Amino acid sequence: MTARISLAIADGVARLSFSAPERRNAIDIAFLREFAAAALDIQSDPSVRVILMRADGPVFSVGGDLAEMVAERHRAERHVLEMASTFHLGIERLQAAAAPLVVALGGTAAGGGFSLVLGADLAIAGRSAKLVSAYLKSGLTPDGGASWFLPRLVGRQKAFEIMALSPVLSAEEALALGLVARVVADDALAAEADRVVATLAALPGDALAVLKRQLHASPGNGLADQLAIEAGGIARAAGQPAVQAALDAFFAKAG
Repeated sequence: MTARISLAIADGVARLSFSAPERRNAIDIAFLREFAAAALDIQSDPSVRVILMRADGPVFSVGGDLAEMVAERHRAERHVLEMASTFHLGIERLQAAAAPLVVALGGTAAGGGFSLVLGADLAIAGRSAKLVSAYLKSGLTPDGGASWFLPRLVGRQKAFEIMALSPVLSAEEALALGLVARVVADDALAAEADRVVATLAALPGDALAVLKRQLHASPGNGLADQLAIEAGGIARAAGQPAVQAALDAFFAKAG
């Protein structure tokens, strides 16, 4: 069986790639087991400062492998529960990792692929990229955190519309909704993603990891709690040698 996922870690960047373009990066149980294992490798590696998720080929992911679900119809509920549980394990590991998740979205992301894009800390889309929930078209309900991420991005009613009616969203529509942070020409996507992750990985200290924690905690916190988190974070950062060196360099340049 060919690998569904590839992972390379170098220079502070974990590059997690969907590597089965001949299958349109469909999400089957083999994909999910590799995905969860790669996510654990990323989460447990202290050298990782940024995660880049991308896909080989013209399709990001068509989502769940419906043919596999049909083949497993004799134990459909058990099979899909195993798939969803493994999928969610990988997602939880990436969300819990200190490093933020950058997604380079090329082509179509549907179903589980759609959910993976929603979990990004920063998503960059090629101009021809498309997003579609697609779950309910097959009578299925969302997984991969879509019902948690999407209403926090667009509000409950818009989330209901997107998941119930499954409109195909263009890259520009996704940008307007806040599902992606920027849109670039298709042939510039790889270079832009590399530039962004290199910039993030080069930031001094652990401010990037702290920022991810702060933004992830914010929806569940009151203002006073969030202010306390911010005060502790910036105070700890100020005492780090890497931050002090960066400040010295700033003032030396300014002078």
